[in-house]
Amino acid sequence: MKKLIALASAGLLVLLTACSQVNSAATIGKTEVPVSTIEHTVNGILTERAKVDTTGMQLQTGATLNVSALRFHVLSILFDDIALKMKMPISDADIAKRRAAIIAQINGEAALPKALVNAGIASFDFLRYVRTVLIAENLTSALKAAGDTTTDGSSIQKLIISMANEKKVVINPKYGSWDYTAGNIVAPATNSAVTTK
Repeated sequence: MKKLIALASAGLLVLLTACSQVNSAATIGKTEVPVSTIEHTVNGILTERAKVDTTGMQLQTGATLNVSALRFHVLSILFDDIALKMKMPISDADIAKRRAAIIAQINGEAALPKALVNAGIASFDFLRYVRTVLIAENLTSALKAAGDTTTDGSSIQKLIISMANEKKVVINPKYGSWDYTAGNIVAPATNSAVTTK
């Protein structure tokens, strides 16, 4: 009886683990990015494309768009972890100020939808994007103050690689795998990620 219970428990554990992997697009340490989050982002991008004139834009589609959406979420989490480790808090006021600067740069709120479509950013992910930009800018400033003279973003990339190694990044195979050397997602040779509409 004990053996039966043990076998049943082991089978349940395998089943739950498999379900978790199916529902997870990526894990960064203890932080999970659900497949539903990627689907939501992709659907948002596709829906917003239909509302603007995309003439002349080079837009990602299919599996490439899925991987790009996942990359955005994974990198934003890694940037959050770096900011936390380096004690670089980002306030709502900081985000609001940077958002206003971006709106001014593109000549007004009315231009935002088209700008986001061109950049491949869902409108509901915009503030997340702004937060990540702020963290990257703050890190760049801190590195320069510490004597870094690089201008190609390699120092930031090293921080991402280091944090990814520390946290351990696991990508759902249907989206690809994590390249610990480059600090980026490598799409599978035959990408099975499906773009929802």
